[in-house]
Amino acid sequence: MKLNRGRIWLGGVAGGVVWLVWSFLAGHFIIGDARYVAAQNAGLFLKESRYPFFLGQGIVIMFVLAIIVAHLYAWARQTLGPGPGTALKIGFLVGFAAGFPDNFAQACWSPIDRVFPLGWMLEMWVGSILATLVAGWLYKD
Repeated sequence: MKLNRGRIWLGGVAGGVVWLVWSFLAGHFIIGDARYVAAQNAGLFLKESRYPFFLGQGIVIMFVLAIIVAHLYAWARQTLGPGPGTALKIGFLVGFAAGFPDNFAQACWSPIDRVFPLGWMLEMWVGSILATLVAGWLYKD
């Protein structure tokens, strides 16, 4: 079966927008700006990024991830069937793989408030689920 690449890209871009909004909300309301400032002032985080234009690079990475989950959904629907159940499974699995292991290690070994890795994990896990659901909703053969 031939995939509809145009719809994959549309779903990936739309999913990226949703993931980006979720990422903003998680960063500001789960973790909170004040915690970031306090961690920087305590020397736990750098005050300046080591990479130029981190924000722009982070946004591009988020869109790349959303396009990847859109592709995974399109491939998986051939065996698991179309619909939100398949999208939810793909988003859940990718989000777990992307968000849980490293943030679990951060929560165990980093001297930072545990809300940071919790927020980062939820940013990846919930974001992946939302992006895949959006991509699945927009995908048509």
